[in-house]
Amino acid sequence: MASTRISTSDTDNMAVRAAWLHYTGGYTQTEVAKKLGVSSLKAHRLITRANKGGMVKVYIDGELSECVWLENQLSSLYGLDYCEVVPDLDEGNLPLKALGAAGAQYLKRVLESKDVPSVGVGHGRTLAACVRSLPKCPAVDKTIVSLLGGFSKKFAANPHDVIHWLAERTGADAFVMPVPFFANTVENKAVILEQYGMSEVLELARDTTVKIVGIGSVDTDASIVANVMVENSELKAVTKAGGVGELLGHFFNSDGEIIKTDLSDRTMGLSSGEIKNSNFFAVAGGVSKVRAISAILKSRLLHGLITDERTARALVDLGGDT
Repeated sequence: MASTRISTSDTDNMAVRAAWLHYTGGYTQTEVAKKLGVSSLKAHRLITRANKGGMVKVYIDGELSECVWLENQLSSLYGLDYCEVVPDLDEGNLPLKALGAAGAQYLKRVLESKDVPSVGVGHGRTLAACVRSLPKCPAVDKTIVSLLGGFSKKFAANPHDVIHWLAERTGADAFVMPVPFFANTVENKAVILEQYGMSEVLELARDTTVKIVGIGSVDTDASIVANVMVENSELKAVTKAGGVGELLGHFFNSDGEIIKTDLSDRTMGLSSGEIKNSNFFAVAGGVSKVRAISAILKSRLLHGLITDERTARALVDLGGDT
């Protein structure tokens, strides 16, 4: 069931937007004033109002009526139990600052919840941004598990790195899959899965209470290409088979159906059957990922989604055409 929020007044709406731009976006009060089309004095008063009203804490705590409308539309269209749409910060194609801040806030709530003993974590630049934005958050009673392998030639978005950061910030027990994202062959995958400890980590990954993932596009700018996890030729084969979106190394067509490819057969992580029997929470956005996110939403695998305002509008428009 989609959650419903109560909209704030127009003044509070402006105050939240001003606070978001100032504290999360890093804009000066003069720049905030220009973006909102108000005087510098008005911008100062809006930011002060947000502070005095308790909206500004470690994170921005408030609602924007435009974002709330988008949240409710996406929840209704795709059966989401939770949806959060964050204001744009004019970051370009990949809004890492906005999504990182919002994703960190959600992750902090998950780690503080007594009802969540274990958390599964996916891969990608957006999740890395979420973890980098996460403050120290003691969670020694939690178990954090990587949902897939992640050896690559680039270190910045390595899933192991995300797990390392999470363990450092939380003190939680952390388990990784010290294997490649994709095995070289199906036969190699079978050999790797027989190695000591792999079955135990996979079992932990399957049983995690909350699974937080990113969503990948299927193009030459995709994270799995940028981080040298796959070759361009391999991704072209996925595209030829109709793939437009990627979730944990499995590829989906525009109708939200998992497509069978040689690449996904070599994925080191949850199987396609296990993917279908799981509920995921995704943090994803950016204009280049609209088709990918739409595909994953149509699969109905997502329990929740955090995205940015521009992406949300595009997803609502696409959903209205179906």
